[in-house]
Amino acid sequence: MHAYLIELASLMAIFAFAIVSPGADLAMVMRQSLLHGRRPAIVTSFGIGTSLMFHVTYTILGLGLIISQSITLFNIVKWCGVAYLIYIGIKSLRAGKTDMSVDAPAVSGTEQRGQSLLKSFGLGFAANALNPKPVFFFLSIFSTVVSAHTPILIKFGYGLVMATCLIAWFVGVSLFMTTPKMRAAFGRMSQWIDRASGVVFILLGLKLATEKAG
Repeated sequence: MHAYLIELASLMAIFAFAIVSPGADLAMVMRQSLLHGRRPAIVTSFGIGTSLMFHVTYTILGLGLIISQSITLFNIVKWCGVAYLIYIGIKSLRAGKTDMSVDAPAVSGTEQRGQSLLKSFGLGFAANALNPKPVFFFLSIFSTVVSAHTPILIKFGYGLVMATCLIAWFVGVSLFMTTPKMRAAFGRMSQWIDRASGVVFILLGLKLATEKAG
């Protein structure tokens, strides 16, 4: 048990840096928070956390190694991710102005633009699932930190802890970004927020396009 706790602590020490680093996940949660409100942003956070378990699962089952060694499979995942990010970016650039006043429904938890919770969840899941970089991230940390003799159930337990921490982080971001003061600060900038987030998503997509299998 002591060895497992050491493994988990080592994993979380590395994972903590990955959580807070800027990327498509953070951009998605911030956009959801500012433009759609607290509930959609929180559901998006759960989508991202669920997607992390998707990455952990195929890594543990050995599929991650297959993807990392196959240029074709890697490129399929990569270009799906590129297309998704650029699609979200273009939609954001074309979006109209949104009412973000502190009295708007989004603050109370209802959906500002009628965005369904299923769509909110799907946005978060896809933003993470279609990113090929976690393939190498989880392969590297599980192969260097976790013993080959560690039982599969324990490894899944590690994944659940990481997913829980990831969800907690993005829920915290969602709560912070949907406070009345934050929404008041951005209340007159909704269209520019959409445009800025659109540029960010497109740039992230172009950056992903330059990624090569390791």
